[in-house]
Amino acid sequence: MSNIATSESRRDVILLLGRVALGAIFVKSGLQKLLALSAFAASLASRGVPQSSVWAVIGATVEFVGGILIVTGLRTREASLLMILFVIVATGISHRYWEFAEAARRLQESQFLKNLSIIGGFLLLFATGSGRFGLDALLARRKTTSPGLYREDTK
Repeated sequence: MSNIATSESRRDVILLLGRVALGAIFVKSGLQKLLALSAFAASLASRGVPQSSVWAVIGATVEFVGGILIVTGLRTREASLLMILFVIVATGISHRYWEFAEAARRLQESQFLKNLSIIGGFLLLFATGSGRFGLDALLARRKTTSPGLYREDTK
C-alpha cells in the first residue's frame, strides 16, 4: 500500500484530482454569485453584513478567483491560505448552526462540518503545493530551464 501512496507520478495525479475536486465548487459558486451580485448582496444583508454590496463583490471575486487558482495550481499555497480565510468568513456568516431550531440546526451543523473538512483540504494543499501538474511547477521548470536567468540555487 505504501508504494501506491509514495509513487511520485501517482502523487501528482492525486494532487491534480484533489485540486480540481476542491476548487470546482468555488469556481461554480463564485461565478454564480458574480453573475447575480445584487441577489448575493441581499443575502449578505439579510444576515446582518454591513456594506453588503461591497462585500458581495469582494466575496464573489475571492471565491471565483481563488477556485481558479486552486484548480490550475497557480500560487497554490497562497491561494490555499486565501481560501481558508474565505471559508472561515463564509462559515461564520452562513452556518451558525447553534442559532437554529432542531431540524435546521442539523442541516447547518452538517454544512459547518463540511466547511471544516474543506479547510482541512486547503491546509493539506498548503503543505504539499500544487504538484507536478500545476502551473506553479510549470513556471518553476520554465524559470530553471530558461537561459540567462539567475538561479539562487547555483550559488
